[in-house]
Amino acid sequence: MSEFVPTKSITDWLWLVLGVLFLIVYVLVNEIDRWLPVTIPLELLIAGSFAIFPSNFYMIIYPGWQVSFILARYPQKYFRWFATAFYLIIVIGLWRANLVHPGTFSLTNSNLVNLVFPLIAPIFAYIAARSIIRQRQLRQTNRRLEAIVRRGERERIARDLHDTLGQSFSMITLKAELAKKLLVKAPDRVGSELDDIAQTSRHDLQLVRAIVNDLHQQSLSEMMLTQGKNLAEANVVLLTDGEKDATEWPTKVQIHLSPVISEAITNVIRHAHAHQVQITFEQTPSDFIVTIQDDGRSKNYVRAGSNGISGMQQRMKEVNGSFSIVHNRQGTLVTLKLSKEQEHLS
Repeated sequence: MSEFVPTKSITDWLWLVLGVLFLIVYVLVNEIDRWLPVTIPLELLIAGSFAIFPSNFYMIIYPGWQVSFILARYPQKYFRWFATAFYLIIVIGLWRANLVHPGTFSLTNSNLVNLVFPLIAPIFAYIAARSIIRQRQLRQTNRRLEAIVRRGERERIARDLHDTLGQSFSMITLKAELAKKLLVKAPDRVGSELDDIAQTSRHDLQLVRAIVNDLHQQSLSEMMLTQGKNLAEANVVLLTDGEKDATEWPTKVQIHLSPVISEAITNVIRHAHAHQVQITFEQTPSDFIVTIQDDGRSKNYVRAGSNGISGMQQRMKEVNGSFSIVHNRQGTLVTLKLSKEQEHLS
């Protein structure tokens, strides 16, 4: 931009205005994903104009790096379209530069070295971004697998509890009932006590069975592992925040939230036409909160013959939780909130 300052003509002012517009569009590309179909071509068009007419190939480095990094989250066809337009602009710019300044392609022209970075920027940025995404997904998968291993240990303990304490409580119940029948000589002294023993043992047996049943339900890690694979097969990038801490949430909380999150992810795959979904797990002093944000285009939440949304609402209502779904500038946002009060988690 320094070649246009101080301004000497209307053309100089035009390029300065385009430079300011480029800065604005550059910021919009970073900040508003919903506008990418417009802001990316506009940014490339402005940078391309600088490359073709004033032969300024430095500005085009910015979209080459920035846009390629962003498109790494989307299907490869979008990057291919961008790369084709990017390199076509450079070829046209070099062709015109050679017409205006013969000898541009001469091997003795040291300025050709300055084209190396613009040429490699899109490919390098795209490969680097894809590598970062894969590493992040691999770390997430490893955390889920580790949680499943820990869960396997909990299931072993649950089986031991069922095989030992469960049988013990059953035996206590039988013995107490038998003793009640045999001790007919002093019914006033032992009958009530035996009733308490039998009632307590039955209650404890039910408690053990409830614990075992809870441990057999799908945890957050198991659900995320399954849905992560489903999203990958649908070419949807999964990003999470707070997932590691969420695997330590109470078992009942995970059991209540897992099927609702799973249904929300299924809706993203089937209906949202999304490229990315961000799941955030948050814990406040009073609530467990999960948000599922996609970048899809679907606005039709209720479909004929479908009970997905109503089913999620009902599940959360049954445990005194809250469910909301709204459409924002990024896509669809689903918010789940579950109180920490234990009576709400029964």
